Amino acid sequence: MTKDDIIRMAKEASASGNLAGLDAGTPLWLERFAKLVADKEREDTAVWFQSLSDHPHMKQYAAAIRARGQA
Repeated sequence: MTKDDIIRMAKEASASGNLAGLDAGTPLWLERFAKLVADKEREDTAVWFQSLSDHPHMKQYAAAIRARGQA
């Protein structure tokens, strides 16, 4: 995850769409930001598993990782 990814997610978590908004740093903003970061990390991990090989188990692992975000 790059610095630009983090800044983009921080802005996306803000209702105003920027970091100077009144909600930046509030518990609700922090919860939204944490979810965006977790979703990105989960997807990056799933993509990594799939890149290891075409073995069916790797695809199953990737699907299980993605499913964690749906729970």
